[in-house]
Amino acid sequence: MGLLRYTIYRLIQTIPVLIGISIITFLLANLGPGDPVRLMLQGVEHDEEMIRTIEQRYGLDRPLHERYITYMAGVVQGDLGHSIHRNRSVSDLVLHRAGPTLFLVLSAYAFALATAIPLGIIAAKRRNEPTDHVSRIVALIGVSTPSFWIGIMLILIFAVTLGVLPSSGLVYPWRPPDSYGYSNHLELWYHSLRYLLLPMIALGTLQMATLMRVERTQMIESLQGEYVKLARAYGVPERTILRKHAFQVAQLPIITIVGLNLSTAIGGAVLIEMVFNINGMGRLFIEAIAQNDYQVVMGLTMVLGTLFVIGVVITDIAYAYIDPRVTYGEEE
Repeated sequence: MGLLRYTIYRLIQTIPVLIGISIITFLLANLGPGDPVRLMLQGVEHDEEMIRTIEQRYGLDRPLHERYITYMAGVVQGDLGHSIHRNRSVSDLVLHRAGPTLFLVLSAYAFALATAIPLGIIAAKRRNEPTDHVSRIVALIGVSTPSFWIGIMLILIFAVTLGVLPSSGLVYPWRPPDSYGYSNHLELWYHSLRYLLLPMIALGTLQMATLMRVERTQMIESLQGEYVKLARAYGVPERTILRKHAFQVAQLPIITIVGLNLSTAIGGAVLIEMVFNINGMGRLFIEAIAQNDYQVVMGLTMVLGTLFVIGVVITDIAYAYIDPRVTYGEEE
């Protein structure tokens, strides 16, 4: 099976997964306690006729299976529904909030990769030395500490006590500098980095710790391989062995973890956006759950589920492409 057929085969496999996600989310959102219409009309004088009119407008008076079929027919055509509380299409809301979330998640991943891989290599190279012990302790703390708690501690230290970094919001580098009152792009990027630093570290610490542990383990295995011993016997410099022979082999599990941890990073972004007051998809998701805004909850779940499934498929394809031992589904 070629790469193109394998890619198509894996994409087809995602369809039942997405349908399963939509069914579970639809049932959880609609069968949960609370009435979104009465919640929306809190503080507003209303009667039963007004409630029935709003329910008819949003199709809430129809049987559950009819609402699901109607919703999925809209999703297939790119329509994620209409928010009850915000009176806007869910697609517009998601597009408006996607930028901050993707900016935060991708920055956190970049921070995690840039720190975890060098630290993992150094720890493996200096195994059982003080550097290795310190890196393992840091990794253990990073894995076992919740991201939101790290975020709160960073705010208390760097924003409240030292006052050197801002504690809330983001400055988006893709907007014009004058929209923030800055004189040029250099000033815009500087402030964008300042606002991004704390939420990026809070969200990326878990990913960094996980990747560093795996990188260290894989590098130790690679450095103990027979091909590395042979290279040493031939007098190949240690730096060349590390860079050419051990490093490349050790990166395959990292690719898998990066793809599979995408859902963890997006889930962590939900809390980090609340802690740092960032108007991203995570904050929208929390607000929609609190307001019983079914359509927004469904739309965001479908978007996040699709991103996760696509991440898994890309990981599988990249793994099969990089490692020649992995086949494209051929029978042995």
